[in-house]
Amino acid sequence: MKRRQFNKLVTGLAAGVCLSALSTLSAQAADPLKVGFVYVGPIGDHGWSYQHDQGRKSVEAEFGDKVQTTYVENVAEGADAQRVIYNLAKTGHNLIFTTSFGFMNPTLKVAKQFPNVVFEHATGYKMAKNLGTYISKTFEGRYVAGYVASQVTKSNKIGYIASFPIPEVIRDINAVQLALNKYNPEAELKVIWVNSWFDPGKEADAANAMMDQGVDVILQHTDSPAAMQAAERRGIYAVGQASDMSSFGPHAHLLSVVDEWGPHYIRTVKAVMDGTWEAKANVEGMKEGSIVIPGFNESIPADVVTHAKELIAGIKDGSVYPFAGPIKNQAGELVVAEGERLNYEDLEKMNWYVEGITSEIPK
Repeated sequence: MKRRQFNKLVTGLAAGVCLSALSTLSAQAADPLKVGFVYVGPIGDHGWSYQHDQGRKSVEAEFGDKVQTTYVENVAEGADAQRVIYNLAKTGHNLIFTTSFGFMNPTLKVAKQFPNVVFEHATGYKMAKNLGTYISKTFEGRYVAGYVASQVTKSNKIGYIASFPIPEVIRDINAVQLALNKYNPEAELKVIWVNSWFDPGKEADAANAMMDQGVDVILQHTDSPAAMQAAERRGIYAVGQASDMSSFGPHAHLLSVVDEWGPHYIRTVKAVMDGTWEAKANVEGMKEGSIVIPGFNESIPADVVTHAKELIAGIKDGSVYPFAGPIKNQAGELVVAEGERLNYEDLEKMNWYVEGITSEIPK
């Protein structure tokens, strides 16, 4: 059930490996490039899959009749995913994007069967000559959201609705807690695991349970706007996930951490078209425009917005890094010393909480 786990910096794979099949694709320039997308949820989730589909639409807008796109939604991770990916490759798709961590092994298996097809997998780490990976650094946006939450809370109780206990989710929770530690050490982060990426009923129940406990700001690592809608009904703040969720809670919406997949998809399609595509790990964040915070609730104090924007600017220029030391773990042990930073290899396998979180990671 794992999904968007952080890309592993794979060693032993020659950087810049180009596909011999790309020459064949160039020779077929008169035909549209067939591009397939595989989504774990519905495109109407208004979260993860919705935003990937917006990226697909960006490809169509950019290339017009030079491309032909196909998407398959609500694909279960596992055997069903392998069948869907295989069918896309079998029906002449030249480039296939698979957008959930649980699609990693099925994508690799199909890539071996179709060496002349280009594959890219979101959030995994396994690669091949015709299989690359890509991920966005959502933890950058979570850190900014954690700072804003730390300043607007009145109860000092912040809620986080989590999907599955995989490194991507754990490190984003940690990014929020690190912001709380720095800007409001009195604030408490409550985490509820719903074991689903998209289940509006469970997400709403988790939000209501948190609010019953006094939480007045809710963040989420799930894909529906149910938590935002629940917050709107009960007059508290919430942070949108993956897409701009402001329309679901005009008063509740504090900000949204938005994934912008369009630029990466456009670059990849262009590279396949001109024969320059390489199998590599693409790791992108605010600097590259892959993580965006479109705006802030007008009720947020001006000085808080100003500092949030300064944090964003600092993340972009490298002067601000959420996982810079000193950082202690939940047991109070120093794991990142002053002046050091956790690298991507550390983050992609993160399985521990930082100091300040009182709950335990589910086994």
